[in-house]
Amino acid sequence: MSRAFTKESDDAGTELPDRALSEYPNYVTLQGLQQLKLQFEAAEKDRSVLLTNKDDALAKQKIAMLERDMRYLSARQVNAIVAEHKPQNADLVLFGATIDVEDDEGILHHFSIVGEDEAHIATYKVSWVSPLAKALIGHKIGESVVWHRPAGNLNLKIIAIHY
Repeated sequence: MSRAFTKESDDAGTELPDRALSEYPNYVTLQGLQQLKLQFEAAEKDRSVLLTNKDDALAKQKIAMLERDMRYLSARQVNAIVAEHKPQNADLVLFGATIDVEDDEGILHHFSIVGEDEAHIATYKVSWVSPLAKALIGHKIGESVVWHRPAGNLNLKIIAIHY
């Protein structure tokens, strides 16, 4: 029998593949863990509202997207490893640090090294697995590192480390 003559499921088009989970450990800051919880709660609330109109095709699509996101957020919370460093590590760049660096032109930059889900370049939060974070982690104040970028390498001198 031809596929053209079979009945389609009522949920056709609403099945979405799960969001990919990172291959890396899910290190998060305390703020990052809270952010995951708040995003899950917001998605849960939005889903509840949409369920009142679940017969609408657009609502079904949005519910499917929210449920996919909720599965992702739930998995990220379950696998979260809260990584907070004590003040005795303040002289070394580690996860959770905010670093002041100066480039070759004397321009000062500030970056915070955070979990993958927390990263947001507009707020200068970079993932701990990013090339920038990898260049900085393990170094001390006064040391210079090379940030390997597609636009060309950039030399950075570590000026300050804050936790």
